[in-house]
Amino acid sequence: MDPESEGPQIIKVTPLQQMFASCTGAILTSLMVTPLDVVKIRLQAQRNPFSKGKCFVYSNGLMDHLCVCEEEGNRAWYKKPGRFQGTLDAFLKIIRNEGIKSLWSGLPPTLVMAVPATVIYFTCYDQLTYFLKSKLGENESHIPIVAGIVARFGAVTVISPLELIRTKMQSKKFSYEELHRFISRKVSEDGWISLWRGWAPTVLRDVPFSALYWYNYEVLKKWLCEKSGLYKPTFMIHFTSGALSGSIAAIATLPFDVVKTQKQTQLWIDECHKISMPLHMSTWTIMKNIVAKNGFAGLFTGLIPRLIKIAPACAIMISTYESGKAFFQMQNARRQQYQ
Repeated sequence: MDPESEGPQIIKVTPLQQMFASCTGAILTSLMVTPLDVVKIRLQAQRNPFSKGKCFVYSNGLMDHLCVCEEEGNRAWYKKPGRFQGTLDAFLKIIRNEGIKSLWSGLPPTLVMAVPATVIYFTCYDQLTYFLKSKLGENESHIPIVAGIVARFGAVTVISPLELIRTKMQSKKFSYEELHRFISRKVSEDGWISLWRGWAPTVLRDVPFSALYWYNYEVLKKWLCEKSGLYKPTFMIHFTSGALSGSIAAIATLPFDVVKTQKQTQLWIDECHKISMPLHMSTWTIMKNIVAKNGFAGLFTGLIPRLIKIAPACAIMISTYESGKAFFQMQNARRQQYQ
């Protein structure tokens, strides 16, 4: 259904062009989704003021990041006072009183990780897809699952230590020398594996998410093309397929997201307050504890906020990425005509 999937055109979009398209999509997604999370965090801080050492999850639409509060009074963007009556009221008052730039507070540090991770992920997925199609055939239905699993596994593994370091830097203002000492001590005490703390629940959440997302995306894209009588998908088909497949994957993997957040939060409570906590509990043990305390519904805490972020983020990212690839494909085709 997609022109890229035809044999002669497989190599028409180069890896560098895929990287540029995914980078553009990542930046655009962050710019459009971050304000939703900034408003959510400000509303949370209004109801339960953040104290030093308190953790909250910040999302730029591409990745979730654990942030640790500092003692900065009202100077910190997440502690600024406000009397908001709801989401829309918060949007309007933040823009009026603080300027529109405040809706993107805290974005630059997270983009440093989110953009490279997204570029690695999408480029690897496409390259693996092309490779597997050349070996297994164009119509092999398991290709999106395999490519999605391998690409996400690689991206999570590369980024995981950087996430730990970035979170530590946010918890306190560290010099590079102090950060080096922290990493050296961590490695000498617990080994190199300690830099991948939280990797297992992240993989359990992100890898199944990726497999479900890409499989459903390809199926929905093909189905919508057939229903519309189109040979290749339009921007709206990419957008709709991305939103629906992202929502399905988000619901299915939410329990692992709850576990990951709880595990990371416990880690940084321990770092900030020196409280002895069972940080080395397995994912399954944490899940059992959540069910015992809050019932099965506890594993799906925060479903609506997660869907509100993930559905538009997936839709914007994939439609921008596919549009970028289509643009480069046209440019490459024109270049070949003149050769």
